[in-house]
Amino acid sequence: MEDKQIVELYWARSENAIAETEKKYGRYCHYIAYQVLADEEDAKEIVNDTYLKVWNTIPPNRPDPLKPYVGTISRQLSLNRYESQHTQKRGGQVALALEELSECISDKDSGEDIGESVAFSDALTRFLWGLPTRTRNLFIRRYFYMSPVAEIARDFSMKESNVTMHLLRTRRKLAHFLKKEGFDV
Repeated sequence: MEDKQIVELYWARSENAIAETEKKYGRYCHYIAYQVLADEEDAKEIVNDTYLKVWNTIPPNRPDPLKPYVGTISRQLSLNRYESQHTQKRGGQVALALEELSECISDKDSGEDIGESVAFSDALTRFLWGLPTRTRNLFIRRYFYMSPVAEIARDFSMKESNVTMHLLRTRRKLAHFLKKEGFDV
């Protein structure tokens, strides 16, 4: 079923919308949740929570395409769960990825200035779309999906050291880009 048809099911408040979302994007959401949480039961719960949040946010939203919408919800719920489970002690791929990103993205954001958040999101999108496809995909796999470097290297037929170097160079470019755009780094 096409995304637009699934969204129409949500707007019609048909429970088939959830079944169709699960059929089409269930494995995708599970992958995202498992990469962040590394726990099968937590990942399953996050996937179910994702369906509930999608149900509660469509309407009023009408996402097109649907995949990044459910993926972003799954990722945010996973990160929230991770943060609540690891408030004192950070570990695993999420902590490593966030530590790597701390070199180029300031953690001073209080979340109160929506305009600045939107501007930052826009700048990050422009930066990512300005990268070569392979570099962009490496960056997204590491910092959106929180994939381990070893898995990325395997999937892209690269050496781990090569992936690490690509990511380092991309983070440096991002820091330079954000400074140029007027953001604190």
